[in-house]
Amino acid sequence: MSEELAGLTVGLIGAGNISHVHVAAWKALGARVLVHSLEGAEELAEQYGLEVVPSLDGLLAAKVDFVDIVTPSATHKEITLAAVEAGKNVICEKPLTLTAADSHEVIDAARAAGVKLYPAHVVRFFPEYKAAYDAIHAGRIGEVAVARFYRQASSPAGAGWYREVAHSGGVIMDLMVHDLDQARWLCGDVTTVYAVQNPPTVDGISPVNVAAHVTLTHESGAISHCRATWGATGTTFQTGFQVAGSSGVLKFTSEGDTGYKEELQNGGAGGDLLIPASTLGESPYLTQLRELAVGLRGGPDPRVLASDGATAVYLAEAARASMESGQPIDMKTFVSSGAVA
Repeated sequence: MSEELAGLTVGLIGAGNISHVHVAAWKALGARVLVHSLEGAEELAEQYGLEVVPSLDGLLAAKVDFVDIVTPSATHKEITLAAVEAGKNVICEKPLTLTAADSHEVIDAARAAGVKLYPAHVVRFFPEYKAAYDAIHAGRIGEVAVARFYRQASSPAGAGWYREVAHSGGVIMDLMVHDLDQARWLCGDVTTVYAVQNPPTVDGISPVNVAAHVTLTHESGAISHCRATWGATGTTFQTGFQVAGSSGVLKFTSEGDTGYKEELQNGGAGGDLLIPASTLGESPYLTQLRELAVGLRGGPDPRVLASDGATAVYLAEAARASMESGQPIDMKTFVSSGAVA
């Protein structure tokens, strides 16, 4: 454990699936963890040696360095605002909220209260994606022209709250939001968004198995394409990217044995960018939460800020608007409606 995180106490809100990787990271960092959840807190606490707090108010009144919100997406705004009102710094799982208007509301509230708010966009902390970011910003592949990102998983929409777009935002907000953030991180700010989904969402209910495709035009002139799929039960989680520039290509696929690759012209493939064939080292969740915690304790800002979380939500919201209209969305004029579904 680093000296800058000595004596760390975290207030965890939520006890669902994602809570397990967060707790594992906090425990690896030597943190004391208090947990509150409407259900599952006792079981989580017993499994990991946490301390249960019976009420949200009780947790927000406790002496914790910050709170870590890992509840269902539709509750993020309400809980974040409560934490901010209590004067707590906040880490919130993605998406920050379900609309850009709500994201800016919580950001404004945090700023007014003098507290920090960081969104947990963990893909920025996967070594393959960070390597691509570093390579692009070092000019290793020249000017980016075309980028492709994909992400697929066994659909969570067969049960629970995911099928209700008002609660999950659908496959784009829940799953593709990672790659919308990556596209902007790697290729720059976005000017237009065009999206299609098949089968379509009907009356606010997402299909259980669904694929969405979003095309982004960036200010630089680059084009990026994102694909997200909620597949049949048992679908293997896979993710990857290919970024083509004027002097080289960056590739990564999670299902390949060789992981991340660089194909550079003019003998540019140096040995200074070493990426594991697979993420067998430190968990990206641990890397992420350490960096966020250091920032919340007064250290340097992490690589992802609340404004980045809000922009990812804004792009996802624009994608939904494009699907509804059948037209590209001009991001210079698009305004968040504040309506989830």
